[in-house]
Parts: sequence; structure tokens; C-alpha cells
Amino acid sequence: MGTIQLTNLTFNYPDQVEPLFNHVTLKFDASWRLGLIGRNGRGKTTLLKLLQRQLPFEGQLTTDLDCQYFPQTIKDPTWLTRDILMQLGHLDESTFWQIERELQGLQVAPEIVWQPFNTLSPGEQTKTLLALLFIDDQHFQLIDEPTNHLDQEGRAVVAQYLKRKSGFIVISHDRHFLNQVIDHVLAINRADITVHQGNYETWQTAYTQQEQTEIQANHQLNHDIKRLTQTAQQKAQWSQQAERGKNAASVKNESANLDKGFIGHRAAKVMKRATAITNRAEQAVDAKQQLLKNVEIAEPLTLKPLPLRAQQFVLQATELTLQATPNVPLNQPLSLVVKPGEQIVVAGPNGAGKSTFIKALLALPATTLIHHGQLELNQQLKISYLPQNFDQLAGSLANFALEKHVELEPLLGMLRKLGFDRQLFSHRLETMSMGQKRKVALARSLCEEAHLYLWDEPLNYLDVITRQQVQTLIETQRPTLLLIDHDVDFVTAVATRTYQIEPIECSHPRFDSEH
Repeated sequence: MGTIQLTNLTFNYPDQVEPLFNHVTLKFDASWRLGLIGRNGRGKTTLLKLLQRQLPFEGQLTTDLDCQYFPQTIKDPTWLTRDILMQLGHLDESTFWQIERELQGLQVAPEIVWQPFNTLSPGEQTKTLLALLFIDDQHFQLIDEPTNHLDQEGRAVVAQYLKRKSGFIVISHDRHFLNQVIDHVLAINRADITVHQGNYETWQTAYTQQEQTEIQANHQLNHDIKRLTQTAQQKAQWSQQAERGKNAASVKNESANLDKGFIGHRAAKVMKRATAITNRAEQAVDAKQQLLKNVEIAEPLTLKPLPLRAQQFVLQATELTLQATPNVPLNQPLSLVVKPGEQIVVAGPNGAGKSTFIKALLALPATTLIHHGQLELNQQLKISYLPQNFDQLAGSLANFALEKHVELEPLLGMLRKLGFDRQLFSHRLETMSMGQKRKVALARSLCEEAHLYLWDEPLNYLDVITRQQVQTLIETQRPTLLLIDHDVDFVTAVATRTYQIEPIECSHPRFDSEH
């Protein structure tokens, strides 16, 4: 394989004041298994688009590779899944068996290819498009968030595939996944882009050490800046007092034997020294900003859980089976009781009915999602729901807050804690990245008062720093929470227990051991 080289590459969107990428020069071997990481909004997906020459830029991009992007664009999701896959993969009846082979390895029921694509669960949609990725050995692959919506088994399958392949860039925020599949890290930092050899853990160790060095130096620099600023202010105050004293004496007694020239000269000297000290302070501030160019600041998140008495009933499911289509059960009968203060992770393979279970709770008392059994919910509960799908968000943040019945200022404050720059507050939601949209949806739930939080895959598209913020929040406040997520480290840290929903062809559901 060849190389990919960027030389003085500069790019910014029309509504941006500062370039997203500014004179970036990079070179990496196309045989590397690169993990592309960085906070939401730093330009990870944009960089993949630039590598495909889909956006105009200044500078040079040199490569002899043909790139293939995942996920592929679906023009009409109402088509049969089989027809979409044949069109995207340039397949016919004689070659479609390759897709069927990969779907079997991804543990996808073969009959789903005969369903319209938009009727599949998000996880099933991801797996069918991954099947196309797996049969393509001709392109350098640009893989954007392949683990979103995938269950743990699906993530393991994707990891095994990528271990066998050389030559790709993968965007992911799943640390466990990245540690398995990459040998280099391409990091988009606050001020630059760097390449490191090793997996995510290797990069994190080196980054943490550098960050600690910068923070320690910053502590001393802050002390110096404070001292310089105070001295400059004091000198300026002396100068102003001397100037006022000269003028006051002149008005009081014009014939006074007062050397106004001397006083003015002395005041000018004091002011000159004060200006010099102020300039030194400003230079120190600039040095500080340069020193801390890549230190990420993450403020603690807050939540507004409403209190529940320990003996209060939250929800109860009894021998419950769910249906996505009439008279077609999804899961083995499940029985579950949720008590106040519990953080329960609902687990299970894609298509088992996890999201349907949460939607059934929201649709009570009249729901068409129950196939059999009973589902009861405390009618006094106030619920905050964070849905799995959020990509259709549009309009301004002000209109979003109005529509969702949350106050705008607290919403903006929460977004600042989640790493939003203030300039983003004026952007329309449809122009934001998927990670930024996810943060807007999450911030709305964090600003809502609720007895019960229902979060469906909240970590999808969120960067590592934000994931840690969410994890720390749950560990600290322990709200009553029913959660779907497949990040192994996150689930292990936050769950008081995990409940497994089994699909209809599997064994009976069970409670996993407590974490």
C-alpha cells in the first residue's frame, strides 16, 4: 500500500470564524490501522470527507488510494434491504451469497433482507451495511462509528474483522474496541493533529503524562500572571493619582510654587512602567494559552432527579412479550421490577426488543407494543426520555428549548459543560455533527426534573471525555435510571444490575450478577 500525505491543509466551513484545520501537515502509511479520535465537533467526519475530496480545501492532499466510506448513504430507505445492498455493493444474484455469508457471521437473521430497510432496528441496519464493508477488499476504508447501535457480540465480530485487515481509518469512542483493533492513533486535539504509534491505551498514557506536565507549569504561570497584573494595576493607579494631584493643586492655587512639569514627568514614567508590566502580563497570558493548547477541560455534569420513597413502586413487567409488528413477538417473556435509586441496564442482542420495551413504557396506558403479559408504571412518575434516534434535529437551540419545555439558559450552560464553544450556540441543529446533536439531546434530559430517566444508548457518538462525564454523574448522583448501552466499561461502572432480554428463539431471560 501507499501513503496518505496532507501538506498545509486548511479548511473551514463558511460560518466559522477560525479554520477547523489550519495548515495541517501529516503523513501516514496506508497499511496502518488508524484510530481517529477527538472531542465532538473537532472535525473527525470532516477529515474523512476531505480524504474523499468531497469538500474544497487549501493545501495539498496526496494519495493513490481509492477510499470507501462507512456508513454508506441510503437514498430510499423504503426499499427492500436486499435491493439496497445489491445496489450499493454492485452485486447480482450470483454474488449476493457473499452478503448472506457475512450476515450469518454478524448473527443477523437471513430473512431480514426481504424487509424494507427502514423497518430494521438501528443495530440491524448497521450490521447489514457492515456486511458490505466486509466483502470489500479493494478500497482503503474510512469507517465512521461502526459500533453505534451494535450489541456486544456485534462489536466483537467487527473487532475480529478489523484485526485481520490492514489499511483503514476508524472513528470510534469505544476504548475497549479501539484497544483491540488499532496500531496507530490519529488524534485531533484542541490545537493540532498528532499521530502516535500504539493502541488507544498507549496514546492515553502518553497524553495524560503530557497533560499533567502542562497543568503543573500552568499553576506557576497563573501565579506569575496574577503578580504581574496586580503590579501593573498598582502602578497605573499611582500614575492616575499623581496626575489628578497635579491638576487639583493647579486649580486651587495657580501661583503655587509647584513644579507641574516634574509631577507630569513622574506620572508619565509610572504610566510607562505600568504599561510595560501590563504588556508582560498579556504576553504571559498568551504563553499560558500556548502552554495549555491541548489540555481538555471537563466540568462536572449535574442532574435534577426528583425524590422517591424507597418503598414506592416505579415499574413492573410480568411475563411480558413485545411486538414491533402485529402478532409477531420479539422476546421471551420477561418479568422485571424497578425500585427507586436503581440503575438497571437492559441488555440483549439487536432486535430483541430493548428499545421497544422503553417505548412501551412511554406509550402506557394505551400501547400497541405489548404482545402478551402486563406492564405497570407508577402513574405519579415524571419521566425524562433520551431516545436512540436524534439525527433529525433541526432549527435553533432557542426553538429546541421551547419545543422541549426546558429553559434556554440552563440548556446552554449544560452544553458548555459538555464542551460546546459559545459560537455554536448560534448554529442551526441540522448543521451540527452527530456528536454535537447527541449532546444537545443529552443536555435536554439533564436539564429535566424527573423521577425516572429512560436513556436509550446515550453514549452513541459521544467522545471519551463526555462518556467519562456521564459515567461520573451517574456514579455520583445515582438517579433512578433504566438504560440501554453496549459500552462494556461504562455498563460495568454504573449498573446496579443488568437485565437480559432474550429474543424469541433464545433461552429464558435472566438477571445477570450485580456489578
